[in-house]
Amino acid sequence: MQAAAPGGGGGLAGWASDLMATLGAPGAGIIVALENVFPPIPSEVILPLAGFAAGRGEFSVFAAIAWTTGGSVIGAIALYLVGMLAPEHRVRQALSKIPMVHLEDVRRAEGWFDRHGRWAVFLGRMVPGIRSLVSLPAGARHMPWWEFGVLTLLGSLIWNSVFVYGGYALGSRWYLVERYSGVFQIVVGVLLGALVLYTLFRRYRRHRKKVKAMRAPTEVLETAPEHPER
Repeated sequence: MQAAAPGGGGGLAGWASDLMATLGAPGAGIIVALENVFPPIPSEVILPLAGFAAGRGEFSVFAAIAWTTGGSVIGAIALYLVGMLAPEHRVRQALSKIPMVHLEDVRRAEGWFDRHGRWAVFLGRMVPGIRSLVSLPAGARHMPWWEFGVLTLLGSLIWNSVFVYGGYALGSRWYLVERYSGVFQIVVGVLLGALVLYTLFRRYRRHRKKVKAMRAPTEVLETAPEHPER
């Protein structure tokens, strides 16, 4: 049974519905893999639509989440390898030719990774505009592939599960998930802010301990009693 899509089945949603109806859950995985390599394809549309298709009985919710998460990881690894192997200026030239991709987004992803490191990969999977492009600086900075893979898997699993299940629960109103995606992004932003504050607090405590450790021998010498001359 083919999932209905807005606008009479046309456009991106119609194409995605047709592919899922033909290939099942693997079709959703293919689309999400393409979304990671070609950012203008919005996961906020594809994932709820996959959930809607699952609700129509085309495949299970578990299959939808598993295949879309697999597609996320495969697409992210492809960009990770591009960032690792291709010269940075060539990557920027190629990205500048992709519609709806701006170099400012690339610089934003690079700054995000440089500031937050591994957490940028994990939380970045839940931030549109960052989720795909953060793979490039991760590869360019030679982040360990296994660490990148694990964090990408976990972040993608959370993001995909929320949106797929949202589409499944809302049924024919699956498109409402996209409207409220900003709420989820706010939650991610709050978590990131809390993480930054926690990191700064830990660094402050380590610095304090180091300073106290350096001062301790000096204080002992200053307070030690002088030996009387014999």
